[in-house]
Amino acid sequence: MNGLYGAPDRGFPESEFRARTANAQAAMADGGLAGLLLMTEPEVRYFSGFQTLFWQSPTRPWFLFIPATGKPIAVIPEIGADLMRKTWLDDIRTWSAPSPDDDGIGLLTELLSSFARAGDKIGLMKGHETYLRMPLADFERLTAALAGLHWGDATDIVRNLRMMKSPAEIEKLRYICAIGSRCFATVPHFAHEGMPLEEVFRAFRRGALGLGADDVPYLVGGAAKGGYHDVISPPSQRLLQHGDILMLDTGATWDGYFCDFDRNWAIGTADDTARRAYDVLWQATEAGIAAARPGATCRDLYEAMRTVIAKRDPAGGDVGRLGHGLGMQLTEWPSLAAWDNTVLTEDMVLTLEPSLCYGAGRIMVHEENIVLHENGAALLTTRAAPELPVI
Repeated sequence: MNGLYGAPDRGFPESEFRARTANAQAAMADGGLAGLLLMTEPEVRYFSGFQTLFWQSPTRPWFLFIPATGKPIAVIPEIGADLMRKTWLDDIRTWSAPSPDDDGIGLLTELLSSFARAGDKIGLMKGHETYLRMPLADFERLTAALAGLHWGDATDIVRNLRMMKSPAEIEKLRYICAIGSRCFATVPHFAHEGMPLEEVFRAFRRGALGLGADDVPYLVGGAAKGGYHDVISPPSQRLLQHGDILMLDTGATWDGYFCDFDRNWAIGTADDTARRAYDVLWQATEAGIAAARPGATCRDLYEAMRTVIAKRDPAGGDVGRLGHGLGMQLTEWPSLAAWDNTVLTEDMVLTLEPSLCYGAGRIMVHEENIVLHENGAALLTTRAAPELPVI
């Protein structure tokens, strides 16, 4: 297979990073922050353009400091210096890592010491879906060395920026969703009764790469008679059988941006219970698409889908939410859940993910990716068939 035509440009112009940084700095000023210290991959990449798979290694910490004015400052292991110099940043401070006795702490202390003397507040990501990507002992050493410095919560600042996608980001997401959609369309041509499930997964990955995906880091699913029982399984050697419901859920990437959606098929035949479950979820997704517009809340989308699902599954499942944000991460803020009152805005990209339980512990999940425009939502994925497809 050949890659899809019309791929967007890779990377971003410097103006994109300047705008992201300026927007963060304006929010920092409103929040009384003298700087922002970032250390997780999506945030470092969002403001710098530094993209590498080396984050897979837990050995080295990486730091990006956004001052109140001017460009971000990178404090990183020397192994990343050459790649970081290819970004828009000028101030890149490095150390020979790994160095357990001083893995960047000395450089960070030097950078932040003037803020500590002034009693300033520096922002960190403290909220839900964030984590401290450095040893806790090192953070304690840093804090002890910077007496007088206050740590504020910058979660909302970064979260609010990343939730709204730029036109260039949306084009990357549109492209990887098109690749995913095209690959799902090929599944009936290679999946068949008697095929090991693990080979279905391998064939899908090969297909996505052949169509132009950079990687398929996330591919889960399942297959069982009448329906599957979980949605996060790796593949087994089990052979596809007549009457199975097969589900594949992919998070393929292109230029660092994810698609995240699934498709369901029946093998040979589908019973009425599975067909009804599929129909309910297709209709629930329609309700979610119709409800997705600027000014609505995440809870509104959740309730729109949940109302349809409740007609078939009054108790509901226990997945906690029926969708989420999408972008540089497979799942991003916000959550389409009863507890999330985040107001939707134009240029948000979301995964709608209604699910239900039916018969003997079986479940079914339906996913689509959408982008919000001024007057409502538009699909990024090719809409799933309105009736359960049979292979």
